[in-house]
Amino acid sequence: MRIAQIAPLFESVPPRLRVVSYLTEELVRQGHQVTLFASGDSITSAELVPCIPCALRLDPKVRDPLPHYMVMLDKVAERAGEFDVLHFHIDYLHFPHFRSERGRTLTTLHGRQDLADHMPFYSRFADMPLVSISNAQRAPLPGANFVTTVHHGLPTDILTPTYDSRGGYLAFLGRISPEKRPDRAIAIARQAGLPLKIAAKVDKADDVYFRDVIAPLLEGPGIEFVGEINENAKSEFLGQAAGLLFPIDWPEPFGLVMIEAMACGTPVLAFRCGSVPEIVKDGVTGHIVSDVDQAVQAIPNLLALDRRTIRSRFEERFSAARMATDYVRAYQKILRRNAAPDRQILARAARSAAPIDTAWTPVPEVARRGN
Repeated sequence: MRIAQIAPLFESVPPRLRVVSYLTEELVRQGHQVTLFASGDSITSAELVPCIPCALRLDPKVRDPLPHYMVMLDKVAERAGEFDVLHFHIDYLHFPHFRSERGRTLTTLHGRQDLADHMPFYSRFADMPLVSISNAQRAPLPGANFVTTVHHGLPTDILTPTYDSRGGYLAFLGRISPEKRPDRAIAIARQAGLPLKIAAKVDKADDVYFRDVIAPLLEGPGIEFVGEINENAKSEFLGQAAGLLFPIDWPEPFGLVMIEAMACGTPVLAFRCGSVPEIVKDGVTGHIVSDVDQAVQAIPNLLALDRRTIRSRFEERFSAARMATDYVRAYQKILRRNAAPDRQILARAARSAAPIDTAWTPVPEVARRGN
């Protein structure tokens, strides 16, 4: 299958846009012809179409990202005829321009969808095929054209499991922000009498929150603020942890850190929000709770969970190979939908007395090529 992957331009593919990278590389490994439209500093085994020299976030001269996206969409349109499927990861910027190609277009929504501004837009473009990254993510958009849900996946060899964890600490990994609730993580660790290591970045938008709310909580023993860590450090940080705390307070679309912990064999203690019940198997890969008191009470059972079972569950449900296979099924599904009207025309003609002249029957290019 010939597949175009269209990535956001704010970051490169990878390191930041990891899911797009994992999907692209796995599709190539499975034998598909993949073209990646992305920033020029991206690294891929697919054909790379550089749409800007480097990620927008890294270019201090960029003030308005929209013109750069328009250039990218024009490049995609120029080559659209070369592909069976156009797979977009840029939210909805392409909807007006590629509506006529919706029969072979798929859009993965990566963020939260419960914002009021989204509603009239999705209502207007209710025919554009979408993929959600969790069932919970699609709940605010009951009228949208969701083809399927595809949970994220990771390559099974990028994080090494630790079956005999000796760190003795709880871990918090991600962003310092109000919705991620590091304050809850600190409260849980202190009440449980366990040390907590916080490996998290602080975005400029959250500077005040960190300074006024979180920094004072770091004072005293038992809490270590590690700061942001790179991908190479995750195996050690998560693998040596007794458990990952994921005490979120927002409709999490997916939560990649949960499956990163599972890849390391580390159990996850998460609050019941958004995607959490779809990702964590309660009593197997972690525990799901509703408040701090429940979290503290669940700690002994969390630490007793079998780390080999957690890793096995990760391999079964959250590998990059599974993710790519699910997407290929989604591609095939939308292509079959697109070809269906033409098959119906031929079927009706076969049932009639008058023969049909197939020379003028509009058979889509995708249907002629096959998938």
